[in-house]
Amino acid sequence: VFVFEANNRCGKWLSLWISSWQLLFYFTMISTIRGQIRYSIPEEMRSGSLIGNVAQDLGLDLKRLRSGRARIVTGENNQYAELKTDKGILVVNERIDREELCGDVTPCSFSFEIILENPIELHRVTVEILDVNDHAPTFKNKIISLEISESATVGSHFDLESAYDPDAGNNGLQNYVLSTNDNFVLKQQSNADGIKFAVMVLQKPLDRELEPHLSLKLVAVDGGSPQRSGTVTIEITVLDVNDNTPVFNQSLYTTSVVENAAKGTYLTTVAASDADTGSNGIVTYTFSSVKGKSAEMFDIDSLTGKITVAENIDFEKDKKYEIRVIAKDQGGLSDATKVIIDVIDTNDNAPVINIMSFTSLVSEDVPPGTTIAVFNVKDSDSERNGLIKCSVDHDLPFKIQSSLTNYYNLLSNVHFDRESTNEYNITIIATDSGSPQLSSQIALHLKITDVNDNYPVFTKPNYSAYITENNSPGMSVFSLTALDRDWNQNARVSYLLEDTQIKIGASLVSHYVSVNAESGVVHAVRSFDYEQIKEVVFAVKAQDGGSPPLSSNVTVKILIQDQNDNPPQVLYPVQTGGSVVGEMVPRSADVGYLVSKVVAVDVDSGQNAWLSYKLQKVPDRALFEVGLQNGEIRTIRQVTDKDPVNQKLTVIVEDNGQPSRSATVIVNVAVADSFSEVLSEFTDFKHDKEYNDNLTFYLVLALAVVSFLFITCLVVIISVKIYRWRQSRILYHSGLPVIPYYPPRYSDTLGTGTLPHLYNYDVCGTTDSRKSDLKLGRAGNQNVLIMDPNSTRTLTRIQSEKCILDEPDSPAAVDQSVEDTKVAAMHLF
Repeated sequence: VFVFEANNRCGKWLSLWISSWQLLFYFTMISTIRGQIRYSIPEEMRSGSLIGNVAQDLGLDLKRLRSGRARIVTGENNQYAELKTDKGILVVNERIDREELCGDVTPCSFSFEIILENPIELHRVTVEILDVNDHAPTFKNKIISLEISESATVGSHFDLESAYDPDAGNNGLQNYVLSTNDNFVLKQQSNADGIKFAVMVLQKPLDRELEPHLSLKLVAVDGGSPQRSGTVTIEITVLDVNDNTPVFNQSLYTTSVVENAAKGTYLTTVAASDADTGSNGIVTYTFSSVKGKSAEMFDIDSLTGKITVAENIDFEKDKKYEIRVIAKDQGGLSDATKVIIDVIDTNDNAPVINIMSFTSLVSEDVPPGTTIAVFNVKDSDSERNGLIKCSVDHDLPFKIQSSLTNYYNLLSNVHFDRESTNEYNITIIATDSGSPQLSSQIALHLKITDVNDNYPVFTKPNYSAYITENNSPGMSVFSLTALDRDWNQNARVSYLLEDTQIKIGASLVSHYVSVNAESGVVHAVRSFDYEQIKEVVFAVKAQDGGSPPLSSNVTVKILIQDQNDNPPQVLYPVQTGGSVVGEMVPRSADVGYLVSKVVAVDVDSGQNAWLSYKLQKVPDRALFEVGLQNGEIRTIRQVTDKDPVNQKLTVIVEDNGQPSRSATVIVNVAVADSFSEVLSEFTDFKHDKEYNDNLTFYLVLALAVVSFLFITCLVVIISVKIYRWRQSRILYHSGLPVIPYYPPRYSDTLGTGTLPHLYNYDVCGTTDSRKSDLKLGRAGNQNVLIMDPNSTRTLTRIQSEKCILDEPDSPAAVDQSVEDTKVAAMHLF
């Protein structure tokens, strides 16, 4: 408990008050860390006069006053005090009139609150206004007219009009003084509420014949310094004998009236009786001025004594009225009674809400219980009518908590989530407990500021896209999109490529693709080759612009689509530059006889690798046909003697791409039953060709010789090595320029069972022609013809092969085969 009292410099006025009044101490309980101080100052101080040092009395630093934006908050209409935050003092803001501020209420004071923010602190300040003798006692009328019968007995009382002094305490009305006279003395009395009034007492009988008229002075004196007074003239007319005074039937009347009662509302009726008859027995009723304008609020019928409402009655201004009613007869005799009128409060004032402090922007991460606003609620009504309840919408995450008297805090009740609700319209409702209830409300608009508490989220759990090979570098593949529920910078998403290695060649992902950091567009950095890489799988990180930043990853797969950019490659028969490979068909071959099979592969995929085989050039289309899908060359009729021995077939291999690509292979077929027949035909063919093309042969030979001498060392060595390297997987290794060719009795790779299983071969094809292989089995019982017109060596290797004719078990056949081989060798030489 702390007691603060500050007395300001009040000059001579204050020193006189201190000498006559003992200063009182007020004790105030302080809630938590809040302080309450009290100052006493005289009224009528000039604007700017010092009230007290608030900073010193509250123990606050001047910097705290400035940083906390200290200010005065009050619900009153007038600001009587001003806070100087730079000096920490309170000064008078405007002239204070105690009588205007409090009327007859003592002690007189007003209160206000000083609020500081960051953190919020609330301090109550009470300023007591000390009365200054600035008003003199006054009478309602300048002249008091009395008519007194000369028969009035000694000791008769004559009530006089009371004076009114709005000052309080010693400065108020203290005494009455009557001018010197022989007939009357003054007797001073007080009501229960302390109002003083004067009564003249007759001490010497009047003699109308000697003095028919008396004029006296009544002086009302206060106790201030300097003393002030008011004077009224008493005009006394001496009447003839009236020896009975009016007498009220009650010494006290009590009644009540509801505030805001309509004018003319009946309150009560006073009655007095007079034993006299005639004009001396006629009684009239009047009000005696009490408490200034109190009597003006009511009317009294002078003949009946009926009291009614004359002005609007406000409980908040006056809760009770006391009126003295004078009953006077025609002889001037009178009696007095008191009428007490209690005002009954009605619920005619709605609560008034004043916002003292409000934070319109709140971060979404503030904890529950954070103070959003401080407000004050006042209701001028009393008791139950002034009992206030404050509330907010139950659907809103806020609650109201009372702090000081009539002060409330608006607190958050949950953790905010800006992404769910980014602003609140808060309506504070204050309702009294009257009947009917009155309420008022005030709306507050609260915005929730963002905190980076949400990760970017991709619109898909993973992404896949297709791109055709041989694309142009820098081509846009597709776009990634990630959304962040945060706001502004916290929701600004950047896209980053996770630069990891991929399986193909252990290269970095950034060598293949790139991601635009702003738009999320994925670009191809290089041209893709389907035959080298089928897909690119990588991760992209979406990162927001918050602090610290939040991120999430997504897996992206780019599938490379094949393009028909590779022609078919013929694996069999092998085309060499220096030899002619032939197939031999016996003249006894049946229809459908398998002559040979063209084997080709295409490193493309899908329909781009679907191959079809066609005969492009053939001497007799009625003799041979090629399988469209399997490349098998078969006879389509019986071979006759008229068919030429040498048949040169040109087979074209096409893929199914758009546009399609193709390769051509030449298959030489010899229609003969023995090697001698083939060799004889070949010899004739050779001589005819030599004779017909003699000139061409020598020209080509001369050009070959010159070229050979020019590039002997370089071209031959490099060409041979490159050639052997490329053919190493599809050809068997041989040191001779003659390539052995085995008879075409193949196994049925399709499993149709149409071919004899006497000769087997395995074809191993890959998408890389350099890795293809052809594995040949042992020779069967078909004829093989190897012809090399440019060869100067004997076919000793042919002789070493196991060549068996149509009847492999016959000795004669074996001898005939050997003989034919020798003859063929001689012709070749």
